[in-house]
Amino acid sequence: MGAAIEVWARGDARYPAALGDAPDPPAKVFARGTRSVVDRVAIAVVGARRATDAGLSAARRIGRILAQAGVCVVSGLALGIDAAAHAGALEAEDGRTCAILGGGIDVGAPPSNGRLKERIATRGLLLSEWEPRCPPAPWMFPHRNRLIAAMCRATVVVEAGPRSGALHTAQFALDLGREVAVVPGPIDTDWCLGSNRLLQREGARAIVAVEDVLALIGPRLEVTPPPTEFSDDEAKVWDVLAGGAIDVDTIAIRSHLPTTRCLAAITALELAGAISCLLTGEVRRR
Repeated sequence: MGAAIEVWARGDARYPAALGDAPDPPAKVFARGTRSVVDRVAIAVVGARRATDAGLSAARRIGRILAQAGVCVVSGLALGIDAAAHAGALEAEDGRTCAILGGGIDVGAPPSNGRLKERIATRGLLLSEWEPRCPPAPWMFPHRNRLIAAMCRATVVVEAGPRSGALHTAQFALDLGREVAVVPGPIDTDWCLGSNRLLQREGARAIVAVEDVLALIGPRLEVTPPPTEFSDDEAKVWDVLAGGAIDVDTIAIRSHLPTTRCLAAITALELAGAISCLLTGEVRRR
């Protein structure tokens, strides 16, 4: 099973201080993984379990960009958006992520996310307020969501229907005075109705490009400055973008780069401030 489960009580130096901001903060939490993860700036990425391909792609990209900028990406290890955000964070070099579970730390995740859970325990952190072997139940998830909101400087919502649990997380964040951001979705679909209403009624920040994501980090974290010269792969991507915004698949084809190297070059250029990557999948020079 890997790393042992630890118990961190309130008053213990290991207990994450931000959890004290939660309504009725837990007297103790169970942890498995790397404690230093919670010392990073944390941002939550949450959303629908039954997500669209576009939503999953956006969540994964947001997770990767935040993690590469040094952020701890926090979510609930549910199917869909949560899992995509965790996976994206782990794609970044030295990427870190924290999963807060709605059940015992050894059982509180869908079986299909088992491999992802083990990767998080190795490179990030698993947390739960529930005793080990405590099976998850629907009533536990709002309790989990309050901890996700408390842990994080901001919460990003990607695809949430009118009754989505992600809206609970967003409301907890708003109640705590934390920022809420939303990836806007189509206006004629139920699966984005709840998240779009956060933009309309709660004044949430709209996330339409990578710079909007990075703006959530705040002044405590510095983003890598633009390089004085591009690497070979970055130069190829830059040249392809001379004609305007295009999608990632087309960039890979025109640059003659393998997909993994193309994505790495795009990420480096994003963090350098040389390009903007729209969450629709298109990339353009800034």
